[in-house]
Amino acid sequence: MLIAPSILSADFANLERDVKRAEEAGAKYIHIDAMDGNFVNNLTLGPNVVQAIRPHTKLPLDCHLMVEDPEKLIPSFAKAGADIISIHVEATKHIHGALQMIRNEDVAAGVVINPGTPVEAIKAVLGDVDLVLVMTVNPGFGGQSFIESTVSKISELNRLREEKGYDFLIEVDGGITDKTIKRCYQAGADIFVAGSYIYGAKDMERAFQKLKGAISNDI
Repeated sequence: MLIAPSILSADFANLERDVKRAEEAGAKYIHIDAMDGNFVNNLTLGPNVVQAIRPHTKLPLDCHLMVEDPEKLIPSFAKAGADIISIHVEATKHIHGALQMIRNEDVAAGVVINPGTPVEAIKAVLGDVDLVLVMTVNPGFGGQSFIESTVSKISELNRLREEKGYDFLIEVDGGITDKTIKRCYQAGADIFVAGSYIYGAKDMERAFQKLKGAISNDI
């Protein structure tokens, strides 16, 4: 299992410190949520933040673009140092072309579906992506409750991956805690984005242990 702390829940005045804390605690990716105030009702991190973080960690920077017309920002995020760029199928009229654009930047390409979007909407591009991100809350704000009905989509993606021989990773984002992570893992998820659960914990290392332990039943 791979845990990707979302810096949306970090201290924006101390991002370097909080990225390093997460890395030392056991993070495998750093998840960066970019929001434009249009696709979602929030405005957050842009490519300048990715550029600022890049020199301070060797972990992959997993950039989730919650923006309309992501094609306009893909080059900027790639240039800033993104290792993965994931875009919403709901946010572009040309999902295949946008994913191709990411690949042309020599960056791993991910496609995202919201809780109300069926897997059917991305079936045509599953062979063209490195990652599928299943939103397990509605996008826009951290600290939301996990939506149980999204687990079936993880299972469906895992089944398609096995049947078709695809090699994309399945990532889940939203409401991930030691109480919800096991269901996602059992359904087939590989990467778990956790924000407030990690950055809101008094002991970050213990929070990581509890997430891992919830799967292994050691804790």
